[in-house]
Amino acid sequence: MAEGNSLDVDTFVNSFAEDGVFNDMVPGQAYRGKALGDVLPYMANLFPDVHRELKRITVNGDVISIELSIQGTFEGPLQSPAGTVKPNGAKIDVPTADFWYLHNGKVEKFNCFVGYSTMYAQMGVNFDWASAVNKH
Repeated sequence: MAEGNSLDVDTFVNSFAEDGVFNDMVPGQAYRGKALGDVLPYMANLFPDVHRELKRITVNGDVISIELSIQGTFEGPLQSPAGTVKPNGAKIDVPTADFWYLHNGKVEKFNCFVGYSTMYAQMGVNFDWASAVNKH
């Protein structure tokens, strides 16, 4: 339901419990309710061919752990604090770990850890470490 060629936002949103939450852990963003519907289109806008390569799935009761890579082609603009990063056709292959916590067949919590520094580097975004070092 989250692949670029078969995006199904309604099914994704409806898989969550009424008070379920998607936590994008690295930037510290949480999505609940209607905001859950923003998650998949955002990634598909950046990477229309987005694909998740599942490497290892571990099920322990109502907890599912997945090691995966998010893959795709950077074809949509990325809004950043410094302005818009224009798409350049770069291929991404980003290490990711997902942890799904279920109850009665619904997602109560989905914690997603995306290797954003790897993703941005693959997209051609290089952080200016020197400016941070030179600050007083």
